[in-house]
Amino acid sequence: MKIKSSEQIFEKIMREQHIAFALFNQDLTLESCSSNFYKVLDVEESEDNVLWTFFPELIGNEECIDSLLGGNQRRLHLEQISRFKESGDLSYYNLTLSPLKNSGKNDYSLICIVSDVTSKTLLQQQLQQQRNDIELLRASLIHYHQHGTYKIIGKSRKIREIRNFIDKISNIRNTTILIQGESGTGKNLVARGLHYSSIFKDKPFIEVNCAAIPENLLEAELFGYEKGAFTNAVQSKRGLIEEADEGTIFLDEISEMPFSLQAKLLSVIETKSFRRLGSTQLHHVKLRIIAATNRDLKKAVENKEFRQDLYFRINVVMLELPPLRDLDDDILEIADLFLQSFVYDFGKKIKGFSKEAKEKLMAYNWPGNVRELRNVIERAVIFTENDFIQPENIILSEFQTPTSSQKEHDALDLPANGLSLYEMEKRMITQALERSNYNQTKAANLLGISLDTLRYRIKKYKLE
Repeated sequence: MKIKSSEQIFEKIMREQHIAFALFNQDLTLESCSSNFYKVLDVEESEDNVLWTFFPELIGNEECIDSLLGGNQRRLHLEQISRFKESGDLSYYNLTLSPLKNSGKNDYSLICIVSDVTSKTLLQQQLQQQRNDIELLRASLIHYHQHGTYKIIGKSRKIREIRNFIDKISNIRNTTILIQGESGTGKNLVARGLHYSSIFKDKPFIEVNCAAIPENLLEAELFGYEKGAFTNAVQSKRGLIEEADEGTIFLDEISEMPFSLQAKLLSVIETKSFRRLGSTQLHHVKLRIIAATNRDLKKAVENKEFRQDLYFRINVVMLELPPLRDLDDDILEIADLFLQSFVYDFGKKIKGFSKEAKEKLMAYNWPGNVRELRNVIERAVIFTENDFIQPENIILSEFQTPTSSQKEHDALDLPANGLSLYEMEKRMITQALERSNYNQTKAANLLGISLDTLRYRIKKYKLE
């Protein structure tokens, strides 16, 4: 058995550990090196064997190297030095320089130990990236929890009534619920609140916009179909009603459901069962149905556009959502929620709204309700460069839905014996202030004038 020399064993260990060494004299010229030195550095052998050729990264450390050669410093250590290999891949290595006293002399040589740490460094980078991803996911989850799509915020009486409604009805599965309100008032928000506040929150929540699906496809989407039920039905498919089993199906814009399909929905509500298109097999489901509309269903029934029996069946429990203009200071709270959400999404550093911006938000009539408010705040966050959103950053629609007081005002007739415009205006302003409990922003909204105009009139008529 051939016994290897200690030098061979040493070389083998260095190769396996991707470690190499080199010895440089006082002139910083290479004197000797391990057999794997060039391989570890991934460089070609050449006649230019000075220290700086092998390690250009040391340029700038001349004083430290002089101190090492003089025996005045113990070592110089550099970690994770990066360089590109000829293949184009990025590699990393650690470099340690130490003085080595020459025998019989008072000077020192410089020994350099190089270790290839590419694999270790890449692994550390991957782990760090995973940590960053986890932190980002954690932040996103916290953000989602704080600004969840089913969170009902506000302190007004009407918002409290909505929350009380959700608390009372959320865990009752068998009752069909009808949510009515103007477009953009958050009917889908309340539907999600009902589902995710219930004991069935881990079950499916299926949302269907009846107005967004073509009439000829809606039946197949809701009830599913069997293979061969119609042209291009190459395989069977579960319907959305079946997908919502054990959970909730939310039928938004139910007033747009085709008249012919309303009878089949009524049957599902009554029997909790249905058949797929092209099938005779009866499927039973256990689910809650929440319907929503921005139309007056009573008028739709009168106009023969909606089945009366279905109307009575879905109107077991009804919730009327208030328009945004009736929510008083909740407008600012909702706006602030949107602000925080968009500041997070867009990476902005906006702290809030200026006083004037808040007044502008409160004085507007919001014909598009919460959906319009959301769009306005998103646009403001995108274009605001200051710490606070200013009035000029809030771009509002040119039209406003007339309030009831404005409609009454339009219907006023001038008396035959005339009237005092001064007294009439003063009386109207006084009445608006009393009706709004002296909330000037709401009073201005009732009168259809700006807050600045109202304040001028209050001062003019000495109504402070």
